[in-house]
Amino acid sequence: MGEKSVPSLRRRWVKRSCPSCGPEPEGEEKKGRGNPISIQLFPPELVEHIISFLPVRDVVSLGQTCHYLHEVCDSEGVWRRICHRLSPRLREQGSGVQPWKRAAILNYTKGLYFQAFGGRRRCLGKSVAPVLAHGYRRFLPTKDHVFILDYTGTVFFLKNALVSSTLGQIQWKRACCYVVLCHGAKDFASDPRGDTIYRKYLYVLATREQPGVVDTAHSRSCDCVEVYLQSSGQRVFKITFHHFMSFKQIVLVGLEAQRTLLLLTEEGKIYSLVVNEAQLGQPRSYTGQLALRKVSHCLPHLRVACMASNQGSTLYITDQGGVYFEVHTPGVYRDLFGTLEAFDPTYQQMPLPVSLPAKVLFCALGYNHLGLVDEFGRIFMQGNNRYGQLGTGDKMDRGEPTQVHYLQRPVALWCGLNHSLVLSQRSDFSKELLGCGCGARGRLPGWPRGSASFVKLHIKVPLYASSLCPTRECLYMLSGHDIEHHPTYRDLPASRVAGTPEPSLGAEAAQDPEGVAAQACELYLRQIHSCPTLQERMEKTKEVVGWMPLMAAQEDFFWEALDMLQRAFGGVGQGPPTPDS
Repeated sequence: MGEKSVPSLRRRWVKRSCPSCGPEPEGEEKKGRGNPISIQLFPPELVEHIISFLPVRDVVSLGQTCHYLHEVCDSEGVWRRICHRLSPRLREQGSGVQPWKRAAILNYTKGLYFQAFGGRRRCLGKSVAPVLAHGYRRFLPTKDHVFILDYTGTVFFLKNALVSSTLGQIQWKRACCYVVLCHGAKDFASDPRGDTIYRKYLYVLATREQPGVVDTAHSRSCDCVEVYLQSSGQRVFKITFHHFMSFKQIVLVGLEAQRTLLLLTEEGKIYSLVVNEAQLGQPRSYTGQLALRKVSHCLPHLRVACMASNQGSTLYITDQGGVYFEVHTPGVYRDLFGTLEAFDPTYQQMPLPVSLPAKVLFCALGYNHLGLVDEFGRIFMQGNNRYGQLGTGDKMDRGEPTQVHYLQRPVALWCGLNHSLVLSQRSDFSKELLGCGCGARGRLPGWPRGSASFVKLHIKVPLYASSLCPTRECLYMLSGHDIEHHPTYRDLPASRVAGTPEPSLGAEAAQDPEGVAAQACELYLRQIHSCPTLQERMEKTKEVVGWMPLMAAQEDFFWEALDMLQRAFGGVGQGPPTPDS
């Protein structure tokens, strides 16, 4: 049965008489329509077959109409047919409570999008979609190309290339062709610095079958780290571990001559291994020492759930939501904590606990600042704030986690060299991208001068965007929705809500919300009045609009209106107007 058979069935008057909705009143039956037919009279296999031809969004919407259709639309038979239609090559549905539904939604929502920072045309582009990919789990842009890891452990190598356009012109396109790099991968990593020019090698954590040893007829699987050249995808090095050790995550720390590989085991322990990237291309083999990291040696009761790193520090999140730091350089330590009193160069691997009032779900680690998101969806920022990259509305450094009160429940958080990005979801489930910090080189589209507060960026965000990673040239956004693994925030208890004051407004904020709003408006007006030029007043007003708890349509209206006024009084590119104007 094809697509055209579905509308003909819709035109037939079918009566829904499920137990939850009950039969329709006889008085509402219209003349000339014949006798109503209950949808339950159709064989369940036929109903599932018909529904499987609907788009995924329509299947979800149809399942919300009544109890019977909810059970039909939520059945694995429907989602198995949808999954085979979306990914004909997929034969194994994986694991979970609803494996076929999860697989279908992963393949329906997958996508990799990008928007260039420079140039006149700022439109959202989409990369080539590998046919064999089962959803997109992670992605990593390198110096020349992009790598994607799917949910079956396959790493895809998306290449940038020169292609011919429809007008016969040769143009450079990003991620326009792909090849399969390897299978059986668990995770991958590259140079932790934010600039992709340093990402020369790709480290892939994978599982490989090893041939049987003496007196053993069967082969066994061992975890290994394979190193590939990002420019060509050629494997240049391989490290194999004992079959008793099983890892689930890899991150890199340090520079090329002293690259440290941090490996997280399934039991929550951290091991480290040091390599010299200058020797990776030499055709020789040597034995390295895998050592237990100090965070697991000194605190054996801790079970690490995930980790993040840059070239000078590492952050660990435990399964209980605790946060621990490793800071390896005095400059980064001063930026993060505001002092060097407790820094000891002889114990650089000693973990430092970070105190937070709630369990931390995920984090983002920049060069000299970081962001944490707790179980209630609150965002805490810490570190250097020279460019306003903490989003606190000022440029004062923070030596301890400071809450950004006007942002809650982010989808993703990213911290770079001197700016930060937050992927947020509106009440209508659409996505928007907010940013703060330095706006040079177009890294904050629409805000060339930057902002000390999180403001809405001029970027069209895909509906199912789940993670992001900007480079020097463009912003990449990964699209995908996993029904089993997505951040679920808790509601803040009433006691904590009542005891949490608004920023700089005193402890009486919870008792008098109208008075707090009035004080905030007065503070905003004083800030706008203190700006010397009309151009700066317009920019400050835009920031204030981003702080206020407005609806999405109201927020967009004020921003568009301010842009129109700004263009009418001289525009952005003509320089700031004089105070007399």
